[in-house]
Parts: sequence; C-alpha cells; structure tokens
Amino acid sequence: MGGFFGVVGKKDVVQDLFYGVDYHSHLGTKRGGLAVGNAGGIARYIHNIENAQFRSKFEEDVRKLHGSRGIGVISDFEDQPLLVRSHLGHFSIATVGIVRNVDALVERAFRAKRIHFSEMRGGAINPTELIAALISQKESFEEGIRHVWDMIEGSCSILILTDEGVLAARDSMGRTPIVLGQKPGSYAATFETCAFPNLGFETERFLGPGEMVMITPEGFETRVPPRDTLQICAFLWVYYGYPASNYEGINVETVRNACGEILARNEKVEVDLVAGIPSSGIGHGLGYAAEAHIPFRRPFVKYTPTWARSFMPQHQDVRDTVARMKLIPIREIIQGRKLLFCEDSIVRGTQLKDTIQRLYESGAIEVHMRPACPPLIYGCPFLNFSRSRSELDLAARKAIRALDGPDSTDYGEYTRAGSEKYEAMVAWIAQSLGLTSLRYQRLDDLVKAIGLPKSKVCTYCWDGVDDTAKSPRLFE
Repeated sequence: MGGFFGVVGKKDVVQDLFYGVDYHSHLGTKRGGLAVGNAGGIARYIHNIENAQFRSKFEEDVRKLHGSRGIGVISDFEDQPLLVRSHLGHFSIATVGIVRNVDALVERAFRAKRIHFSEMRGGAINPTELIAALISQKESFEEGIRHVWDMIEGSCSILILTDEGVLAARDSMGRTPIVLGQKPGSYAATFETCAFPNLGFETERFLGPGEMVMITPEGFETRVPPRDTLQICAFLWVYYGYPASNYEGINVETVRNACGEILARNEKVEVDLVAGIPSSGIGHGLGYAAEAHIPFRRPFVKYTPTWARSFMPQHQDVRDTVARMKLIPIREIIQGRKLLFCEDSIVRGTQLKDTIQRLYESGAIEVHMRPACPPLIYGCPFLNFSRSRSELDLAARKAIRALDGPDSTDYGEYTRAGSEKYEAMVAWIAQSLGLTSLRYQRLDDLVKAIGLPKSKVCTYCWDGVDDTAKSPRLFE
C-alpha cells in the first residue's frame, strides 16, 4: 500500500516530518524516504527498510536536515521521494497507489522521442518517475496531475514539495485518503490520521476525491475542488488501516468492532473463547466477543519487537516463515478448548492453514473462523492490495476452479451470499484449511459497519462491481 506525510511551517519541521512518516511504517514494505526544502534547495535521503525500522535508518539523516517544508514516504517498492527538475521548477514528489499500465505509457512516451527514465530498480521503471514525467508534460502542477489521472489505470495520490510549499492531491476517485491537519505555526497532510495526535496536530478536514490543496506557512489553499464521485477502498478499515486512524471521519477500530458484533449477531455457535488473529483481527474479535458474551483470550501472542507484518516480504516462502515466527501459541489457553477466531480476511490461505494446524497441535478441540469481510474473488486493479501475481492464487478462486473446473469464468453466483455455489465455495475453503466451521461477513453487513453508502465505497475485490472508473481485468 504505502503511505506519506507532508508538513509546512514557519519554523523547522524536520522532527514532525520524521515522526509523521514513521507513523506510516505499518503500510510499507521496502523503501522509506524524506525530502526537506529550505532556501538552499531540497535535500533528500532514501533507505531500504526491509529488515530494519524506518526510525533506525533515518535517525542520523534527520540531524543533517533543516527546513520549513518537507515530504516523506513509506513505499511498497520504489525509491521515493524523487527529485525532479523541469519547466515547472525544482520539486520533489511522492506517490501512493499503483499504475497498472506502466509499460503502455512508457512505450507511448518513447514513441514521442522526448523523454528518458533513469530511476530503475531491477530493470523496472519507477512508477513515481513516470508520474512526474506525465505531470511535467503540462503547464502547471494542477493540469499535470489531472493528466496523470486521465492516463493511468490504477490510482494515485500525490504529494509534491515545491518552493511554495507542499501540494497535496488525492486520487481522482478517492481510493486512498489524504487528511489535512494543523497546529500553531504548522500545517500537514497525511495518509494516516494516527500521525497527528502525538505531534500536536488537530485534524482539519479530509480531502475529497481529486481535490488539490497547496499547503503553505499561512495555511491551506484549495487549487482544485473535489469531484463528486468517491470510491474509497473498504479494505482500509478491514485490514490496512491503523486502529487509531480515521478515514472520512470514521475510525478504523470502531469499524472492526462493529464487524465482529455483526458477525456474532448473525449466528450462535458454542465455543469456549473468542480470539483475533493478530494484529488486525483483534478489533474484529473484541467486537464478536462483546456481542456474543464469550470470553476474549489470546491463544496466540504476536512477537512484535522484531517480526514485521507477514505481507511485507516479497517471496511467499519468506512470508510464510515470518507469519509462523511472529505468532507464538499459548498451549495453556488452547488445550482442550473450542476456539473461534476472527480474521480480517482470507486471501491465499497459505499462512492461515499453518496457523490452524498449530492450534490443533496445541490441543484445540475445534477451530472456527469468522473473516470480517466476504470471500475475495477478484484481484484489486486499483491498489497494491495483494502480492499475488494472479487472481488464481486467491483461496476463493482455488475453490471455484475445484468446483467448476479450470475454465470457469462465471463468478456471479459465488459472490451472492447464501446461494448454492457460494455455500459450496465456503465449504471447500473450510475443508482445505481444516476448519470446524467457516462463515464470512456478508457484504451488506460490512458496508453497514463502515457507515458509508455502498456507492461511496469500493467493493470490487468482493463483488467485481465498479461502474465509475477504468477496471481492466489485469490479473488473468
């Protein structure tokens, strides 16, 4: 996913920038970067954070940085922020999102014979450099960003550090958030609102889809008003978001609690305790336990000092190892009991299958699973949601292939909770994982827990529905 933070003030802002970016570490996978502007220009540092925390890599750099404006980013893959010089001036840029049609856009640019790309990693063009190149084809940053949204397939929220301040531009469909905050003498933009409280910032407002705001030492100036259509990613509340953060004014932890409560209201199952798969499953589990009046316990404890989120490594075998090493079972709580676990989702199911087996090895009598969202049937065309190269890796798609054959392309009935095909798919997944029972959240109940109209929430990965933007089938 990735996340970013930008800040402008009347005094030095480096400390706020450093800690503001650090509060996005749960979103990142490979690279972290800071860019700070002052009268002498822009200074930048980028480091690999695959095997070390952001703070440890940048503590020395922060002592060298001084300036009244800056941006920073925790990035999925590419080096960021980038330094760019064009007819628009000298600027630094950071992005959150994904460009699915990079190759087509690069080929088009090469045909014009007026551009080259230098930020290469593993032979691949840096998408943020491509975004910067598209912006620089126009006469202003605002016009250039509109050009980006017209050209790309995917999504892109942007922070640009200029001589004037920081330009914040939220994705044209609002799939990812940008939130404005202020405190005396400083103004900031963030992906995660959890970056604000301990730095003394108060949330000012949430940018609308496609809205662009210039942040200066005097405050916020709207350069482009918001568009009408919002399609924020529902998975931010289910999994990616930090519990203390808000999107569209709606807190992540309260949504997760509500998801668990709804799951519990829709059934009655005899179990001894409720738990959540750490970390994002805990909020869902607490809601379930409170509604069902069943004790909440921790049969697994996550070893947080050194083990990062298991989605972060690039290779599946490494992800599986990390997932196993970070969760330590407590036999005294597990042995001889019937357990119900809440989980944010079931993606591939490879890690979950191992987790379930370990519960049985520790003496569990029954293991029931309650994901907080529906079965994931479609790959996300809009964000870096899953590292799967193909939709066929998804647990639900494996079940569909097993039930309908490898050539099946009709998934409509599988997305409809309660249908015969849906129930067969769920039963297949439950059996493959070794679960006593498996019941998913219904999509209408998930939307209810979030509290926004379905028309404002992207649910593509569950129902394949998107009537508002380009949604090419890029995973087949």
